[in-house]
Amino acid sequence: MASALFLCLLASSLLLQCSSGARQLTEAADDQLQTLTYHKGALLTGRISVNFIWYGKFTASQRAIIADFVASLSSPQGEPSVATWWKTTEKYYAKSKARFPTLTLGEQILDESCSLGKSLTDAQIAKLASRGAQSDAVNVVLTAEDVAVEGFCMSRCGAHGSSARSRLGRFAYIWVGNSASQCPGQCAWPFHQPTYGPQTAPLGPPNGDVGVDGMVINLASMLAGAVTNPFGDGYYQGPKEAPLETATACTGVYGKGAYPGYPGNLRVDTTTGASYNANGAHGRRYLVPALFDPATSSCSTLV
Repeated sequence: MASALFLCLLASSLLLQCSSGARQLTEAADDQLQTLTYHKGALLTGRISVNFIWYGKFTASQRAIIADFVASLSSPQGEPSVATWWKTTEKYYAKSKARFPTLTLGEQILDESCSLGKSLTDAQIAKLASRGAQSDAVNVVLTAEDVAVEGFCMSRCGAHGSSARSRLGRFAYIWVGNSASQCPGQCAWPFHQPTYGPQTAPLGPPNGDVGVDGMVINLASMLAGAVTNPFGDGYYQGPKEAPLETATACTGVYGKGAYPGYPGNLRVDTTTGASYNANGAHGRRYLVPALFDPATSSCSTLV
């Protein structure tokens, strides 16, 4: 297995396929990776609503950082931009002949009281995801830094899966946790000193929040996987139970010249000292992961 460790847990009828984004910082992308195979399954198409289920306490500022990231996918700003980064996923649709979807910011559901408790299983994540739209949707469950999730920090930083087929339709979903107090060295790297590997100095987070800027990285990775492999039979390489997908095939790479423990050459805000590689909506800046480009069979970076 290459740079990411994946788990597939059939914990409920909703959790049919998951691809978790644990980032192993001491490993590089697999040099033998040539392409991601299309397994002839359905891809997301049409107008897709990205709905947030905020589980636990998030400030208005934290919610805005992540909401603005999703808005940035279809809102070109000064280059390099999040929108340009996202266009790499469109290349996968040419081979499938499906129409590339338009992702729009949907509803936001708050569960600040943690109605299912502060220690969640995969089945409970799936249950929370079902609170969003039941068709033409990617429902994103975001857990606060004091919420524990099965496998979080031990083997993954986020996951994506899909609902069961029903008369209401079928939706994809994502879970990402705030690792600020649980494992920032694993799931918020490079904005925190790594837990393992070369002990390089952390970078400044572009929005001033180590945990949430780390969440953006993992959300970006899972969104790319959810669009190109939403139901477990889209684009991936390796066994279905442990697939490499468009972002996880390039784990730890953010700019040119990246190697294990070094994210690559990035832009630096001269005022704040924060590092970034993409401009987003409302004047924000983000760090987004490299994506595997099917046209070049290589990890594509913006800078």
